[in-house]
Parts: sequence; C-alpha cells; structure tokens
Amino acid sequence: MKQSVYIIAEAGVNHNGSLELAKRLIFEAKSAGVDAVKFQTFKAEKLVSLKAPKADYQKKNADSSDSQYEMIKNLELTESQHYELKSYCEELGIVFLSSAFDLYSIDFLKKIGLKLFKIPSGEITNYPYLKKISNIAEEIIISTGMSNYEDIDKALTLFKENGFDKDKITVLHCNTEYPTPFKDVNLKAMLSIRDKFGVAIGYSDHTKGIEVSIAAVAMGATVIEKHFTLDNNMIGPDHKASLNPIEFKYLVKCIRNIELALGDGYKVVSESEKKNINIARKSIHSKQKLAKGHIISENDIEMKRPGDGISPMLMNDIIGKKLLVDVDFEHKFKWEDFE
Repeated sequence: MKQSVYIIAEAGVNHNGSLELAKRLIFEAKSAGVDAVKFQTFKAEKLVSLKAPKADYQKKNADSSDSQYEMIKNLELTESQHYELKSYCEELGIVFLSSAFDLYSIDFLKKIGLKLFKIPSGEITNYPYLKKISNIAEEIIISTGMSNYEDIDKALTLFKENGFDKDKITVLHCNTEYPTPFKDVNLKAMLSIRDKFGVAIGYSDHTKGIEVSIAAVAMGATVIEKHFTLDNNMIGPDHKASLNPIEFKYLVKCIRNIELALGDGYKVVSESEKKNINIARKSIHSKQKLAKGHIISENDIEMKRPGDGISPMLMNDIIGKKLLVDVDFEHKFKWEDFE
C-alpha cells in the first residue's frame, strides 16, 4: 500500500453476476482515481447453508423470493472470470483485490497472485480462516463490523502467534448495516482501536454519502473502503448503500484534498501566505503631526496597516524616545526617526 490514504472501491457483488458489469465497475473505479477495486470470492455451497436466512437489507434490496443461498449463488464469479478481471485491472493500472469468504477461496486468491488480503467483518471470529490468511498473506486489512475489543484482540493475537508482523496489518472500523445510520457510526472508535492495539487504522464506510469517509481521513484513517455501483437503482443487496461513479470520483477528490490540507502538523508561515503578511499586519504610525524633539508617548501612536514598519509588539521600545525629525499624520515610524 502507498503512504497516502489507500482508497478501495468495493465493487463486491454489485456486478450482479455479470462479467461485463464487473469490467465496467473496474473501468469506472479507475476513472474515479481509486487505488484498488475489490470484489468478493466465494463458493456458495461453502459460504452459506441452504436454510440460512437473509439479512433485512438483503430482503429489501434483492429478490425477496429467493433464499440467501440462491442469492449468493447468482452472484458467484467463476475462477476464469477472476483471472479475466485481474488481467483487466492490470491492463488499466489499478490493483485487483477480492475478499475471500471460505478457505478454498483464500487458496485460490493466493494462487492468482494476491498479496494483500482483505478480511470481511463476518470472518473476524472464524479461527481457521484467520489462521490460513495469516500464513499466506503479505499484508492484511481486517474490517471490524459487529465486533468489540475482545473480538479484535483475539484476531490480532492469532496473527501475532502465527508470526505475522503487526506493522503489516490495518484495522478498519466498520458498522455492518447497509446503509449505516449516522448515529451508529461511532467514528471515534477508530481512534480507540489505534490507541488500544497500536495498529494502522482505516474506515469501511457503509453510510450514505461521503462525509463520514472524509471525516475519517481527517481523523487519521490510512485506508478508506466504500461500496461502489454503476447504478443505485439496480437490484442487489449492496447497491443502495453504494456510491455511483460520479459520487466516487468526488469522494476521491475530497480525500486527496484533505490529505494535502492535513500537512505535517508543524506550524510555519506557508509560502502562499507570506505575501500577505505586510498587508494584513500593522505597524506603529503617528496619530498626529509631531515636531522634531518631541518625546513619544502612548497617546502619540496608533497601529495601522501596512505591517512593514515597526511592529506593534515593540511599542514599549519607542515610547519615551525623542524624535530626530518632524513627522506628519499617519507617519509610519522607522528606527532612524528616533534618537
């Protein structure tokens, strides 16, 4: 990952099972300026039982008549499609990522060359899953939706026990509801994760709009993940909680602007404002005409722009001094005016 905020467009299953739509998502993600586009890799029969119920948001946004298994099966990408999508990403110059949802899919993603593994929130308590990833990944991003400190600690402890370098882990604060109500975001928890566990942090954003992602960057997020769709009105579980291409492009622009605005934290006079110092600041001026030999008192002076004369902070240094010249009203004092 780069030193700047790493932006992931979560295409997920918003391709609706279509290779053509998946490629269009990649193209639009690249056009938006993101670092990576991420899909989901799974075998439906290994991910969900035939009787598993749907989440409420899945019932609302997808075909309500099919089961979760049927819905998942229809969104499954084949292995050959994965190769084709990864190749297309390489052609366009964008990173291909995918979240595995079963052990077989972890091995497959390793086989096709993934080094960075993104662990979805639902797998944070899946011991064999976490152990396998810790043994093959070079970098890990893990989402923490539906989790508490204990869940995060157990996952990080497992990684540590398997010899995985904590510096190669980024923990994403997350809320697993689509869309997430603003009252449930609790963005300050992202900072508490950083402080408690000493890890790099980020935010996986399921809210509507872009403001929470932007706030997360301002607070120190190093990774932002946001769901991405071609059309919010498409049928599917995640389209409603996703950004369209125009919105995502604007999000990337805002994040990059915030990165620039954050700076290095050291307070100095910037290059752009130096030219305005003398215009905005003030100098010591005479309040009225004064004759040569006059002894300056506080009543003789006032502070006015421009600021290229004697600084008002040095007022006490000229009070009591004798004038060597006659001065007019609003004379901008110089040191050579005094004895």
